[in-house]
Amino acid sequence: MTSTTARRKSNTFYVILIAGAAALGGFLFGFDTAVINGAVVAISKAFNISSWVTGLAVSLALLGSAVGAFFAGQIADRYGRIKAMVVASGLFTLSAIGSGLAFGIWDFIFWRLLGGIAIGVASVIAPAYIAECSPTHLRGRLGSLQQLAIVVGIFIALLSDYFIAVSAGSAEKPFLFGIAAWRWMFWTAVPPAVLYGMAALTIPESPRYLVAQGREPEAANVLTKILGGNVLEKIEEIRQTVMREREPKFSDLLRRSGGLLPIVWIGIGLSVLQQFVGINVIFYYSSVLWRAVGFSEKDSLTITVITGAVNIMTTLIAIAFVDKFGRKPLLILGSIGMTLTLGTMATVFGTAPVDAAGNPTLTGSAGMAALFAANLYVFCFGFSWGPVTWVLLGEMFNNKIRAAALSVAASMQWVANFVVSTTFPPILQYFGLGSAYGLYTIAAAISFFFVLFFIKETKGIELEDM
Repeated sequence: MTSTTARRKSNTFYVILIAGAAALGGFLFGFDTAVINGAVVAISKAFNISSWVTGLAVSLALLGSAVGAFFAGQIADRYGRIKAMVVASGLFTLSAIGSGLAFGIWDFIFWRLLGGIAIGVASVIAPAYIAECSPTHLRGRLGSLQQLAIVVGIFIALLSDYFIAVSAGSAEKPFLFGIAAWRWMFWTAVPPAVLYGMAALTIPESPRYLVAQGREPEAANVLTKILGGNVLEKIEEIRQTVMREREPKFSDLLRRSGGLLPIVWIGIGLSVLQQFVGINVIFYYSSVLWRAVGFSEKDSLTITVITGAVNIMTTLIAIAFVDKFGRKPLLILGSIGMTLTLGTMATVFGTAPVDAAGNPTLTGSAGMAALFAANLYVFCFGFSWGPVTWVLLGEMFNNKIRAAALSVAASMQWVANFVVSTTFPPILQYFGLGSAYGLYTIAAAISFFFVLFFIKETKGIELEDM
């Protein structure tokens, strides 16, 4: 092995290490959004609250995420990417402890809101940091680490909920030290939250942030570890594209004639469509679906865990192919697959007979068709819109506007998530499951044309040339 090859291998290993540490924020983002799944019923009984307050307890964290995402860019540009990660770690830790200790529903909502802000910050910082620290030929795969971390976080949260609920007999029953099982579900987030802060303190600051701050010798050190060889030319490139005279402002996102820059609108469209195809309905409300097919509560939880595992497998597929095939082909394939599978679910649910409670009753082949289509849908989302959206958001904006534009796009993603999550129960109640999935089918079909006409391929292009 030549010394150049050895150096390149050690550089690649170093980049994977620092990108993995940043992606821990994604793990907590997935864990924190999914961990409430197993606790919802127990919380509503423990605090004796109505269904709409329960809905608020679940979805207000998403609005907190929108707030966190919106301000994350400013924090990252002013204080650096690393300090923003440490702040997110502290908020995650406080939220996990507080949610488990909650005395009533309103302080519980406060702690969840705090966790939501942390999720929002992490959802912006990780993709920006990973894109800024990755060599061009690895950027797609490393950017996909964010989505991999999110889906692993969701999976581990569902798994720990399942383990705690089964060990205690139910989420409402006492678990360790006689404390209710649902409280332990939130406390399981404390160790990874602390680890995230510790990992953030061991990785270098983004070279692009360092150049923007006039700290070029430090930037040269980091780039040497990432790229190897002579990095002076790279620093000059970054210096050309980063405006050092002033901090980036949200006004940078506006055109002279008024209104947002077209690229910012494309980022918002990408974010909103990722949510409007209804992926989180599968994860937040999957028990409705599986119970309708005739599964018990325990089996519904098991299937949800299996769906989480499918999500991980497909994200690994995306990581393998995103730098070979490119971003656009994967999105187009995903849009076609989601339109067909969601259309199948809409048809099956829309034509199924309903029971006295108004739930569709699926028997025989119809039940299996829904089950198969739902998992195939997760597969299609998992190799395309799940990870590729984060890869594109990390790299489609130029250096001058990246942090600010990512903040706007990510905060709109959380608002879209909030809209989908809060409208699903009333759509289900008044129009039925078929109509709900019909709407998501339309969004999936729109996503196909959106990619076709508006998304430019970013594979192999330097961030400085965006």
